[in-house]
Amino acid sequence: MDSNNTEWDIDNLPNRLTIFRVLLIPLIVTSILLITTDIEAFRGYHYHLGYFAAWIFVAASITDFFDGHIARKRGIVTVFGSFLDPIADKFLVVSSLILLQALGRMPALLVIILVLREIYITALRLLAMEKGFKVPVDNSGKWKTALQMVSIPMLFAYDYPFGIPFPELGTAFIYIASILSLYSACFYSFNTMKKLKNARNEAKALKTKEKLSAKEAEAFQGLPKEE
Repeated sequence: MDSNNTEWDIDNLPNRLTIFRVLLIPLIVTSILLITTDIEAFRGYHYHLGYFAAWIFVAASITDFFDGHIARKRGIVTVFGSFLDPIADKFLVVSSLILLQALGRMPALLVIILVLREIYITALRLLAMEKGFKVPVDNSGKWKTALQMVSIPMLFAYDYPFGIPFPELGTAFIYIASILSLYSACFYSFNTMKKLKNARNEAKALKTKEKLSAKEAEAFQGLPKEE
């Protein structure tokens, strides 16, 4: 298949998984809103709705792992997937954090910090993409993501299955993830600014080289011709 066609292809398995992940987000939002709005018909189902949201979040997180794994293994890199995948991740996490705050299971200040961090990192990645380079993922960023993927469903369920303290563990994990998220934000900022500076220096050097070449060409044209 032509590389250009592959680059702009939308209908492939990784992209389908990403789209499926996006479609799961409204299910999480709806189930939590049914708890927070305290509709009489659903008052006896708050426990089940919390677990439903938790399992849907887990399913969405699994699709996040597999779409990236399949894309790397099969060499499927598309413009659509490169754009939508990180956006889907941010929507999933940000909407879940806001819902947890609405449930009273996360402090508002912490949610604001984490949401602003996600918006900031997304802006950095889009800037890097526009300039033609990628910001490598730091280990702290990977751990932050892993802890969020574990803590958020725990806080949605907010239960003690088999004696496991989901509320306490989820709260501890989300605070650790918050510290790592701030650290990784500093890492991404430093690397992005460094690459932007290098790109500017390279562009400046290229421009200087072109000017020198133009001057040399003019000087060569001004030399007297041999007869």
